[in-house]
Amino acid sequence: MHREPRLDRFNDNVLAKYQVYNSIFLTLPYDDIRKTGALLPLFQELCETGFANNENPSQIVNRFFNKYGEDPTEEEKVDLLFKFIQYIERQVVLFDAIEDASFSIVNNMDGRGTLRSVKEEAEAKQKVEELKQYLKRFNVRPTLTAHPTQFYPGTVLGIITDLDKAIQKNDLVKIKQLLAQLGKTPFFKKEKPTPYDEAVNLIWYFENVFYQSASKIHNYIQQNIFDGEEIGNQVINLGFWPGGDRDGNPFVTTDITLRVAKRLRRTILLNYYRDIRKLKRRLTFREVHELMAEIEKGLYDSAISKSGTIKLPIEDFRSKLFKIKEILNKEHQSLFIDEVDDMLNKINLFGYHFATLDIRQDSSIHQEVLEDLSKLHPDLIPSDYNELDDEKQIEILSNVKGELDPEKMEDGMTKATISSIYAMQEIQEKSGEMGANRYIISNCGSVQGVLQPFAFIRMTGWQKPSVDVIPLFETVPDLQEAHNVMEKLYTNPVYKEHLERRGNKQTIMLGFSDGTKDGGYLMANWSIYKAKEALTKISREYGIMVVFFDGRGGPPARGGGKTHQFYASLGPTIENEEIQLTVQGQTISSNFGTKDSCTYNLEQLLSSGVSNEIFSNGKNVLKDEDRKTMTELAEISYETYMNFKKHPRFIPYLEKMSTLKYYAKTNIGSRPSKRNKSAELNLSDLRAIPFVGSWSQLKQNVPGFFGVGTAMERLEKEGDFDKVKQLYENSEFFRTLLENSMMSLTKSFFPLTAYMKNDEEFGEFWQIIHEEFERTKKMLLKVTGYNVLMQNQPAGRASIQARERIVLPLLTIQQHALRMVQELNKNPENAGEKLETFEKMVTRSLYGNINASRNSA
Repeated sequence: MHREPRLDRFNDNVLAKYQVYNSIFLTLPYDDIRKTGALLPLFQELCETGFANNENPSQIVNRFFNKYGEDPTEEEKVDLLFKFIQYIERQVVLFDAIEDASFSIVNNMDGRGTLRSVKEEAEAKQKVEELKQYLKRFNVRPTLTAHPTQFYPGTVLGIITDLDKAIQKNDLVKIKQLLAQLGKTPFFKKEKPTPYDEAVNLIWYFENVFYQSASKIHNYIQQNIFDGEEIGNQVINLGFWPGGDRDGNPFVTTDITLRVAKRLRRTILLNYYRDIRKLKRRLTFREVHELMAEIEKGLYDSAISKSGTIKLPIEDFRSKLFKIKEILNKEHQSLFIDEVDDMLNKINLFGYHFATLDIRQDSSIHQEVLEDLSKLHPDLIPSDYNELDDEKQIEILSNVKGELDPEKMEDGMTKATISSIYAMQEIQEKSGEMGANRYIISNCGSVQGVLQPFAFIRMTGWQKPSVDVIPLFETVPDLQEAHNVMEKLYTNPVYKEHLERRGNKQTIMLGFSDGTKDGGYLMANWSIYKAKEALTKISREYGIMVVFFDGRGGPPARGGGKTHQFYASLGPTIENEEIQLTVQGQTISSNFGTKDSCTYNLEQLLSSGVSNEIFSNGKNVLKDEDRKTMTELAEISYETYMNFKKHPRFIPYLEKMSTLKYYAKTNIGSRPSKRNKSAELNLSDLRAIPFVGSWSQLKQNVPGFFGVGTAMERLEKEGDFDKVKQLYENSEFFRTLLENSMMSLTKSFFPLTAYMKNDEEFGEFWQIIHEEFERTKKMLLKVTGYNVLMQNQPAGRASIQARERIVLPLLTIQQHALRMVQELNKNPENAGEKLETFEKMVTRSLYGNINASRNSA
């Protein structure tokens, strides 16, 4: 059957529907100002023509009121601008719902990168056996994190889900009702959520999406690639950070960690219970029905148990299902046996833990805890520990043992850290080892950084801990030193023995977000690539299977973008037994928010590993000349970015001209926006999310491109542009980097802030950014041969353009409000409530823009 081009499918099924449903939406009478819906399109038109005519946001807003207002008061003007913000937020929700509803039409669910495509390619190339062997050991682990970029409250997520279904059925009556409901449902959170609230919100995705999608994929592989035989491998694991991620979040306590683990356990038990109830209606045969009743009661009693006691041990659950399967085989012509196999597969995938709850803390906190312990327990940690040389410190950390009692400690970081390890033991007892068996160390740069939490674990009486200690290397210097750190650990007798107990497998985390903030886009990605190569080499030398866990954010500047293309491009010099990555914020809802999108994106990740391992035929190996070019580009880019960061206006620009300080006021996440409490802004303490997000709100997206254009232009001026072109043609890794950078440029819109070029303090700084944007755009088009950015992804480009058009009035209002705040701050004593009103306007405008971008932070 003829299939329309993807862009046509997008235009017909997303854009056209949005225009129809948005016209209904704008005519709904939500409030006393009946004209809001009618006025918004007029304001949008003025924004577009205004920026085309070089007007600033305040001029556009004032021109709108002069042209369409009936001599409004200042209060009426402000009220209407807030109404516009509310409308635009809901327009974004509508667009999300339409795009989600059309996902399986716009995206080819059996096309390139899907499991069906992988199977057919393996058959065509006679590599089915290779594929099966690889799938017996290859895993994908998406880890949901609670970073504060998920703005939709649970009530709105429910409306999006219902809208999705109504749009698929084209049920206009239902759609109109839901749009009316949406208009009256608040988006703004008056209080910050607790880490437990965040966990509950994200567990919704496990319960309603991943549970079905992951098992569907597992079943497909088993039935269609393994012909019904057991795979002997989970293939998909789930990870979870809310409630366990303590890094910079003082609100994550041991009690919350235990409550989140209990919630995960209860949720999976209830999911099993619902499935068993359905299956019991089919399995009405003698003997079988009795076993199903026993399973049903055991699951229910376990789920409602206040103490968390498991009434049906997982081994009993599994053995009863095998018994049922045996009876169905022998006596009932295998009737409903596929449904029993599905339940067995789900148990293998999710156990009683559902997802592994990772514990994470910053290495600087571990150092503080160690110093505290040296005072409290000099018998374990000598009081002169800090004065000792590296070798002596390593020896002490390697051999220390004890059984500290956190209840005898004063409240503080030491008690919290030791308690978290006891919590891991308790979770493992109730949910199984997979419940919590990973301890991650942020900002890790030394052997001691890894051995400190390892020592804490052994100080809780856990002599043979079933825990993986995972260093997270983030800054460029730490990435360059990572392989030396790991070699010292591999040769440490005590740590080596620990790795042997853990199957000689070492997980290492690499931070794209902070790496980019530290060293710029090209250098961060190239440093991580080289670090992975060096870590793979040293790990193979010592017989260790290294697994890389990528700390990715949503946008390209934080390792996001087309991640499956990145993994497909890595080549044989980087270990590829598992793909582990963090997924957060709007990226969770945009990539994994529905069963279709979740299935599709999980399959894309699986196929990227398969493609790299089975189908690449070594083509992803970088040649020496290409490596040299890549290194040269990264170094020029790094130098350019570092000089930019050192500019005296860099920090003041973010503080005064961006929305940076307003992130903390949005009440969207429990985590503070900075790691320290000082009033002065320090870039190293600033989290990557508000850093990258603030550039996104300005529509400048600096972290996703700055230095890229200068690097390519330098080689062009030196007569070496052919080398850049050759690198682009030879390296899928480099192509992926540039394509993701193009996404950052496509989401930029400099006319919004063009007024800043005349600013006395920041005019020159704005020009530097704008010139690098134009330079990067020019060089990217030259190296790719494209006429427009993202020319090879027309549907993706159209989606971005549609979303950017929806939020243009919102951004205009935000910039107008920021300008008013700056003006009022010149005489704050006379500003009164006006200043507070416009600051609130800036904060409220953050929501819709971030949601529209889908991967802006």
